[in-house]
Amino acid sequence: MDYLDGIAVGFATALTWTNLLYVLVGVLAGMFIGVMPGLGPTATVALLLPFTLNVDAAGAIIMLAGVYYGSMYGGTITSVMLKVPGEASTVVTVLDGYPMASQGRAASALGIAAIGSLFGGIVAVIGIALLAPQMAQFALSMGSAALTGVALLGLVLVAYVGTKSTVKSLAMASVGLLLATVGLDPFTGGPRLNFGILELTSGIDIVVLTVGLLGVSELLRLLSRRDTQIDKLAPLAKVGKTVLPTRDDFKQSKWAIGRGSILGFFLGLVPGGGGVLSSLASYAVERRLAKDPSRFGKGAIEGVAGPETANNAASQSAFVPLLTLGLPSNSVLAVIYGALLLQGVTPGPSLITNHPDVFWGVLASMLVGNVILVVLNIYFIRVWVKLLRIPTHYLVPVAMAVIVVSIFAINNSMFDVALVFLFGLIGWVLNKFGLEPSPLVLGFVLGKILEVNIRRALVVGDGGIGVFLEDPVSAVALSIIAVLLIARVTASLRARSARKTTV
Repeated sequence: MDYLDGIAVGFATALTWTNLLYVLVGVLAGMFIGVMPGLGPTATVALLLPFTLNVDAAGAIIMLAGVYYGSMYGGTITSVMLKVPGEASTVVTVLDGYPMASQGRAASALGIAAIGSLFGGIVAVIGIALLAPQMAQFALSMGSAALTGVALLGLVLVAYVGTKSTVKSLAMASVGLLLATVGLDPFTGGPRLNFGILELTSGIDIVVLTVGLLGVSELLRLLSRRDTQIDKLAPLAKVGKTVLPTRDDFKQSKWAIGRGSILGFFLGLVPGGGGVLSSLASYAVERRLAKDPSRFGKGAIEGVAGPETANNAASQSAFVPLLTLGLPSNSVLAVIYGALLLQGVTPGPSLITNHPDVFWGVLASMLVGNVILVVLNIYFIRVWVKLLRIPTHYLVPVAMAVIVVSIFAINNSMFDVALVFLFGLIGWVLNKFGLEPSPLVLGFVLGKILEVNIRRALVVGDGGIGVFLEDPVSAVALSIIAVLLIARVTASLRARSARKTTV
């Protein structure tokens, strides 16, 4: 299938009334959770996972993808209006967005962020359409050893780049790898690590794990918070019915938007990079290239335009490794990976060929979704801002009730309901101790991929580990892993030595 045929299939899929509804539901949910600080896209996508079981594969991924990139738009509003980042990727937006709002320029900040995000999304979709088929073609030629190396590299990069502590993240990923072995051995078919529990013979359901660790744990965390309502919305009066940026705003921001689009697209391809890394990098670039860097932090519109464009481009280009290699680059995409498996669709090199409606349909829906989001941001801004007054603790009981019903409905099993709340409690405790559950979910998702490919590679290599060094792709991946880990250990030792010296 060539590009023109793929594009035609994509728009034919995305522009059906059903899938247009899924796009709208996805981006509305994404905007809502982006505006409401605390819940986050990972938890929301996890909570919506059971509802995708009765939806076709293309529609399910279209909706969940809309939640992901829609949350990037919504998080901007709280960053600009309240100095409270709605999402981690909008932390940088606070630096110049809130000063602009305080100066009566909230409309310019929100407007340019929406336009920049649209442009970044368009660039990302074009880039995915050009790059992903080539990557998939290359991946088809990769053997088990190469796939093992790439999967391990992705896991390490997520822990190295996308989290606060590499050691803690790798520990959590290791627990995820262990949990992935519960159930039946993929080669012998014998049960293992099920501790005599019949319900665990087939393994831990990915929906139960993700909804518990990422969804229920987040709801428990919200219940334990004291700041359940936003009381100060001083800049609200300074926002009109629309937030259209001026011609001068465009002129001042155009190059920041262009650079942010390209930078965000490429950083989104890096596992663990995503919106946070791309927005930070974009802000640093704009400040370095500015004629007057002292403006930044005081209301420079480029400090809003660049990062907002970059994080939206990155959130969409992050789908490339998922759809072409079957490797989720962050926790949100790990949940979407699970949604694809539930639909009987295996993400990887053959997805574009075997399920063109899913791949090209998701791409086309991103263009539609970005346009819808710009309209929602520009013409309905006051509605979204007013949602900030809703106390989050009103939402938690409703979400809990929905979880019970939806999880039970999957297998008609109360064991699954008990397990999801057990994982929720575990996730809440992990957060209390500064341990992020997201790497655990990624380890669980990649666990079966790693086990199958490692064992196949060892069979081909007669049990010798040299097979992983003989394969060029695997050798390069393992070398990068070694360099990253050595660099992190060296940095830790230097930091410890510096602390001892000061004492």
